[in-house]
Amino acid sequence: MKHLLYAAAGLAALAFAPTGAKAQDAAWGCQVLLCAASQSPSWQGVPYCVPPMRKLIAAMSRPGFDWPICHEAKAGQPGREEYEECPAGTKVGYTESGNHDDWNRNREPNRCVKTVDRCENRAQFQSLYGDEEANRRAGISISYSYSGNSSALVARNNSGCKVQISTPRPRRANDWYFDIPNDKGVKERFWFNLRT
Repeated sequence: MKHLLYAAAGLAALAFAPTGAKAQDAAWGCQVLLCAASQSPSWQGVPYCVPPMRKLIAAMSRPGFDWPICHEAKAGQPGREEYEECPAGTKVGYTESGNHDDWNRNREPNRCVKTVDRCENRAQFQSLYGDEEANRRAGISISYSYSGNSSALVARNNSGCKVQISTPRPRRANDWYFDIPNDKGVKERFWFNLRT
């Protein structure tokens, strides 16, 4: 919280340098940055922030949109990361959509994948992933691999030990961020969302 106060104070000093200037007199890019950096409450809970942020959201849907920048703050444009990091022991997996012959095929990094040996602890594997209906509801998919043995009987019985578990990758509640330099010039990340 202390870091937020330093960043907001520094930003406010830069954005509203003339004595007696009010927050609503700041350039739109500085209003957006200041509001996006608001954490407790988020910008949705700050009455001053609602109009400039709604203006931003409306402008984003128009062709030729350019993000409003607060040059005084040296933060630039925001970044966006829609998904959380995958849990330890997993890696990012992808869902593909579109025609396989189509260059416009979409690869979405929306899965977390790990390979396990279900033969090492069959009881634990069964308790975690044995209920196909529960797996379906949770979005869990299981792919079996068969080191060297690709007979139809093995595939049909799912008797291979190596299994790839794919789970939905968690989405971030706040998927946009600004990296704002603090009073020492070190950038701090402030996450926000654009939901109204």
